[in-house]
Amino acid sequence: MKVALLQYPIEWANPQANIGLLDERLRAIAGRADMAVVPEMFSTGFCTDRPGLAEPWGGPTCQALQRMADEYNIAIVGSIMATENGKLYNRGFMFRPADTPLYYDKHHLYRSGGEAEFFTPGETRAVWEFRGVKIRLAVCYDLRFPVWLRQDKHNLYDVLIVVACWPTIRIQYWDALLPARAAENHAYGIGVNMIGTDGMQLDYNGHSAAYDTWLKDVAGFEDYEAGTKIVDLSIEKLRHFREVLPQWQEADEYQLAYKTTDA
Repeated sequence: MKVALLQYPIEWANPQANIGLLDERLRAIAGRADMAVVPEMFSTGFCTDRPGLAEPWGGPTCQALQRMADEYNIAIVGSIMATENGKLYNRGFMFRPADTPLYYDKHHLYRSGGEAEFFTPGETRAVWEFRGVKIRLAVCYDLRFPVWLRQDKHNLYDVLIVVACWPTIRIQYWDALLPARAAENHAYGIGVNMIGTDGMQLDYNGHSAAYDTWLKDVAGFEDYEAGTKIVDLSIEKLRHFREVLPQWQEADEYQLAYKTTDA
């Protein structure tokens, strides 16, 4: 499977501009990748102070994403601010060509960034399949919580995808945790972050990456580099790796105790 990592600046609180920018970038890689991964809240930036920017699931941004998935024959993975049944969510998504979109609501809300004041955490972990590859999606702060992302040895995922707005001041944790999550789960690890300065004057230097089965970063983004990198993931190689080093078979059985929330 060929996956495109799209690292670029996001126009603060400007969905129309950001949808247009994504359209241009996807048009440029049409026919060259099976899937494209964009940063967290790609259409607005991390506007946790502007809940009015949230759209109903199925609204204009979703319609644009489905059109692009169909037109360019590519799955699109990222997150948006969504509203449903009177609640707000940081909603991760996968829009697939000629198919029903899938979504995952971010479970761990970044309280220090104001996210928990407006958003409702999701409580469902999902493994999605696209073109024979099993994918697990996480959104930014989820990366810090290994139990939430732990493999279920009865339903292994092949690729962990993390979409983020992760600022430069804490980028050392991103650099450490993304390969750690990939290694401990015997999966490819893909993380896509934004670059630039947002409306709250936070700086982002990117460090988007794709880690293979030997934890080699095969994407190779420089600091603040705007661009698209396409990586070719060999699921056959991954499955052979799991057969040779079958630590996943020794994983501890566990059950999650979901925390209560007033959000």
